[in-house]
Amino acid sequence: MNYHRVFIPNSFVFITVVTSKRRKILIDNIKILKNAIQKSIDIYNYKIHAICVLPDHLHMIIKPYEIKDYPNIVKLIKTTFSKKVDKSTIDDYQLTKSNESKKEFDIWQRRYFEHTIISQDDLNKHTDYTHYNPIKHKVVSSLSQWKYSSFNKFVRSGYYDKNWCNFDDKNKINSLDLE
Repeated sequence: MNYHRVFIPNSFVFITVVTSKRRKILIDNIKILKNAIQKSIDIYNYKIHAICVLPDHLHMIIKPYEIKDYPNIVKLIKTTFSKKVDKSTIDDYQLTKSNESKKEFDIWQRRYFEHTIISQDDLNKHTDYTHYNPIKHKVVSSLSQWKYSSFNKFVRSGYYDKNWCNFDDKNKINSLDLE
C-alpha cells in the first residue's frame, strides 16, 4: 500500500505515534521524550498546539513552519528517543532480523497516524480528543490530574474549565476514532 501524505501549507497536523507492542515506556522515560521533542522543535521550527503523552502512545497537534517537515519531525522524535532510552529496562525487548536489516530499534510502531486539520471545527475536535485521552484510556478520572498533557495550559488560558469533559463532551469525542 502506498501512503500519500497531504501537505497543505500553514496547516495544523494531528499526529499519533504508538510504541511497538504498545509497550508502556513513555511516562517512565518522559525526560528523554521531552528532550527528543525539544530537539525536533529546535531543528524544524514548529509550534505544538496541543499534546498528550500516555504510557504507550502520544497525540500532538503541531503547526510546522514548513508543512513538508512533519514526517521528519516524527522521524526525529522517534529516532532520538529510541537511541537514548535504556533498552535493558524494556520488557521483551529483542530485535528481529527485519528490525536489524532496516536499522530499527523496535521502540515505536513503524507507521504513525496523521491528519491535516482543515477547519477551526476540525482543530477544536482534535484538541478535545487529544486532551480527553487520559480519561478514554482510564489513566485518570479528572483531566487536571494528568500532568503529561497541555490540558492545564488550556485551562489557564480559559479554553477549558478545569472540570471539562462532561457526559455530552464524552459522547461527542467518543464518536471520533483517531487511534
